[in-house]
Amino acid sequence: MLKLVVRIFFLGMAIICLSCGGSIAPAPTPSDFSVLVFSDLHFNPFYDTARFNTDPSACTTLANESPSQWASFFQASAVTAAGPWGTDTNYPLLTLALASIKRNEGTTPLVLFTGDLIGHNLPSLFYQYCEGGNTTNVAAMQAFIDKTVAFVTSQVRVAAGNVPVLFAVGNIDSYTGYGPDSTFLSHNAETLYTQLLNGSVNHQTFLSTFTSGGYYSAQPLGSRLMVIGLNTNVMALGVPGDNDGAVAAELAWLDSQLGAAEASGKKVWLLMHVPPGANTVSTAPGVDGNGHIVNATMMMYQSYQSTFLQILSKYPGLITLTLGAHTHMDEYRILTANEVLIEVPGISPCFGENPAYKILTLTGDTLTPVDYTAWNYDLAVMPADFGDNYTFSTAYSISGPLNAGLLQLYSELATNVPLTTTQPNAQQTFYMQHYLSGNNSTHGNPGVPWNPITDANWPVFACGIGKMSQTDFTDCVNAY
Repeated sequence: MLKLVVRIFFLGMAIICLSCGGSIAPAPTPSDFSVLVFSDLHFNPFYDTARFNTDPSACTTLANESPSQWASFFQASAVTAAGPWGTDTNYPLLTLALASIKRNEGTTPLVLFTGDLIGHNLPSLFYQYCEGGNTTNVAAMQAFIDKTVAFVTSQVRVAAGNVPVLFAVGNIDSYTGYGPDSTFLSHNAETLYTQLLNGSVNHQTFLSTFTSGGYYSAQPLGSRLMVIGLNTNVMALGVPGDNDGAVAAELAWLDSQLGAAEASGKKVWLLMHVPPGANTVSTAPGVDGNGHIVNATMMMYQSYQSTFLQILSKYPGLITLTLGAHTHMDEYRILTANEVLIEVPGISPCFGENPAYKILTLTGDTLTPVDYTAWNYDLAVMPADFGDNYTFSTAYSISGPLNAGLLQLYSELATNVPLTTTQPNAQQTFYMQHYLSGNNSTHGNPGVPWNPITDANWPVFACGIGKMSQTDFTDCVNAY
């Protein structure tokens, strides 16, 4: 049983939303309740490379089958182990993760997913294994990716039962490899609506913003809460094309949604994939012998990020939960004086981390997080199931509202105490060892140049928590 899940006493029967065509989850009472959050599944249907390399018909078979038959195809694979580090999610890991999520869901009124259903480079892998390297059959590639989305979301639906799965779209959820592009959104909107949202938002309202921009808002617990699923991928550094118009439209929409929520007395939960701030894992290899950096790689274009954070700062106390992803790491970021973003670790171990997810405990009266438990799958040990990795309040000896606790932890982590002294900073030690959800030097280095985190590059990760602008982040690292 979950340590942190307090049973929810429902206020009666579920409210049926006639305009949505589905059900709204019962609103929790003032008792604490749990919400399970996971991210970055990155399922790769071509994980069994030997099978696809030696059997030319394998891809044709898979592509021609209904997604409802895909599980049988994968169950016939000779690959039965999850992982390893440095790869996207294979079928054994997908089944392990979703089975753990199903067992640990408890009485959560909804599940939150912060993006990236499909694996990296899936279009090029399709062309390699299914088209002999020919890249002209775009329609076939898109149809295959659509089937992958349908398969993965159907597996998520089985794990979640009847609980709505509120989501943010990921940058790899795309036909181009970095998106999401508008064609992908329009082709997969119905699948995502039906399989994940489960009727928790009006159908046409969802389609009106999601098919054009990849974002939407929902009220899964009734009138008290608005959940906003953003498409922050369009703000990300390196995204091709001119996105000024798309970003301006989304941020104007966000401002209006937050204003409407505040005026009607709602609280807001904000979901995004790409977070603001520094790309710490790309910056860390560039530290010199003094721990200083010349260049800092950022997640977002600074002009987009600045406008985004300015909008959030207009509504202090309105947003009670903010979740991000994309890094795959167990970390967090202080966006404004009032907003702390909790990064949801990834299921895919492609960046050298152990597969992981979190279960939040929130108060029913304020819809505010007060604690979380991190669950992980240790690829060095390969256990039978995901395990209870740690609980925030116990690990860091901090209790109370989680946002305040994370602010307190930042001040404790930022002390310039080398870990090699006879009295190391215990908070630093624990944070560093769990940044990759428990994968550190004792578990072998999967080729990640900054793993494990060291005294030399620690300022990059410490400053990445609290300094969002490129200038502030660089100055913090170099003054550490």
